[in-house]
Amino acid sequence: MSSSFMQLRHLRYFTAIVDAGSFCQAAATIHVAQPALSQQMTALEAELGVALLHRSVRGVRPTREGKVFYREATSILQQVDQLRSIIRSTAGEPEGAVRLGMSSALAASFACTLMEASRTVLPKVRLHLVTGDSLQMKLLIASRALDICAVIEDEPTSGVTRQPLFQQRLHLVRPPDTGEVAPAVSIEELAELPLVLPTRPNTIRDALDRTFEVAGVMPNCIAEVDTFVSALSFVRAGLANAILPKGDIPDIPGHEGLRPLVIDPPIHMTASLISSGDLASAAEAVSALLIAQVGEVLQIRPLAGCELIAASDLDSSRGPNGC
Repeated sequence: MSSSFMQLRHLRYFTAIVDAGSFCQAAATIHVAQPALSQQMTALEAELGVALLHRSVRGVRPTREGKVFYREATSILQQVDQLRSIIRSTAGEPEGAVRLGMSSALAASFACTLMEASRTVLPKVRLHLVTGDSLQMKLLIASRALDICAVIEDEPTSGVTRQPLFQQRLHLVRPPDTGEVAPAVSIEELAELPLVLPTRPNTIRDALDRTFEVAGVMPNCIAEVDTFVSALSFVRAGLANAILPKGDIPDIPGHEGLRPLVIDPPIHMTASLISSGDLASAAEAVSALLIAQVGEVLQIRPLAGCELIAASDLDSSRGPNGC
């Protein structure tokens, strides 16, 4: 391929076409004549030697190679768009957009306080928050769709820069009005209860599956859900019990009647901050602020079964006890 052929405009044209789903709509969005846009894409495909787009009367969609090209082009364009902010941040106050991911369980406790603190401490930084399952967040880090991410781990995430934040025991969360219950529940007792469990693949589900398998029991799973909030909704409705990495459920508005119980023997998860490599100063500043905010929140309102992990206590590439 000619080293002078591909330019940033080719990447912008291609991503605009994929996002719009048609040449006509993309042409209107980026203000380029449709025949010229079509000609540019045909030339790009010829130079690459592969088809990037499936064309039909219903519109266009990326081929398998096109999906890879779209992912990489998007990443390159994002980095280019951030160059001005990166240079300005290097010379002074951090500024620019930071793409932050958080597992839904961590977001419930820390997202609001981080947003408030960022507006005060980092006024020139724009946070783009994405929440979801930890496995989904890790994939976004790997593809560089996110700059940094706070995730729940049962084992260390490989291939990333990693800073453990705290260790948290999983708790059984019971519906309101369940009557008198013991202060702790065994794995065998846990398996007999109607449970709402995370949909596979899921970090917490992986840890639970291993625990039940080692104990030689089969959980009574009556439903599977994708989010922390959905699990709490099932519990609040009295339909099932949930197993979650939180000991402060009664502090969440609307969930005051729910009862978290200790699981014995304990099942531990580790909350960690991960990134895919070198960070711009704005992302570094957000990382430092998030670490500080987690410490402050847990000092003011400790979570049951939670233990902070000081940076001096262990190497940033490993979790407590090598977990």
